[in-house]
Amino acid sequence: MTTSHIPYRSPLSPIARLAVAILPVVATSVIGSLSTTPNIEGWYAGLTKPGFNPPNWLFPVAWTILYAMIALSFWRLLGVSPATGPTRRAWNLAVGAFAAQLALNAAWSPVFFSAHALGWAGIVAAAMLVMILWTIRLSWRFDRLAAWLLVPYAAWVTFATLLTVTLWRLN
Repeated sequence: MTTSHIPYRSPLSPIARLAVAILPVVATSVIGSLSTTPNIEGWYAGLTKPGFNPPNWLFPVAWTILYAMIALSFWRLLGVSPATGPTRRAWNLAVGAFAAQLALNAAWSPVFFSAHALGWAGIVAAAMLVMILWTIRLSWRFDRLAAWLLVPYAAWVTFATLLTVTLWRLN
């Protein structure tokens, strides 16, 4: 392996990396909250739900923890940046996959809660899960803790995908 393929520490300061990691996660959270909150009491409350549907209070608790882990994972991934060559392209792909899964995360709440499009929300959730798993795989070679931090997120989105599809079938 040549030195151009050896990861090096990011030239961004830890504070700059923190801002780059946190801002998109906060934006995703705000989009989710703005889409969800007005629909909980009316539309969502009227849906037929499966027996495994968690209580409403659990969702913001789970997402707060998951968003913190997502931001920390992204911060760590941004902290190791290969200089050039194929490893740099692989790192760029990992960062791109991270951005794509986060964009799908931001899209899910408006599709589900604002548009009331449960079938489409199931597709978005499944695509998000695929992208999270791919992000884990791509991140693994650069920072294993960053990859592991996304595993609970993948587990929750697996459950959320099942719940979304079940809600679509019941309603």
